[in-house]
Order: sequence, then C-alpha cells, then structure tokens
Amino acid sequence: MLEDKGIEYQYREYRKEPLDQKELRRVLKLLGVGPKVLLRRRDKAFRELGLTGEEPDADLIRDMAAHPTLLERPIGVLGDRAVVGRPPEKLL
Repeated sequence: MLEDKGIEYQYREYRKEPLDQKELRRVLKLLGVGPKVLLRRRDKAFRELGLTGEEPDADLIRDMAAHPTLLERPIGVLGDRAVVGRPPEKLL
C-alpha cells in the first residue's frame, strides 16, 4: 500500500528484530497509550503466559519485548509521531 503511493518506508521484521523495552516505551509515548491498549489478547503467548491484561505496565512491556507477537501491529513511526495501522490506511 505504501509502495503503491510512492511512500518510502523501512520495514522492521518484528520477530527477528523485536522492539526492546526502551523502544516500546518510546512508541507507547508517541502513541499516547499504555501497553494494555496494544496488547493482543488473542495471541498464543497471551494464553501461554497466563496474562489477564491487568498486569502492571512494566510487566506487560517486558512481556511484549520478550514475545513481540503480543504487540498490535503494524505501527508506523515518523519522527515524533506514531500510529497503529489498523486499518492499514491509517499508515497513510
């Protein structure tokens, strides 16, 4: 979609190069939300870790860094702005 519009971007394979805790905190700050908002509750890791979604933010950030599939995606970041690409058109 971005390519179709001639928009340059850098894709980061979240499973091979997951965001670390510091990066997650920055993205959450740019989005203006806490980790509970971006927590994928239907993800396999959510069940395997026995999460409820009510854990402290620091714990969820730690878990998202260790299990990147827990994080809603895609997330687009440009400078000091970020957006969750759901629906994908939001990335535009």
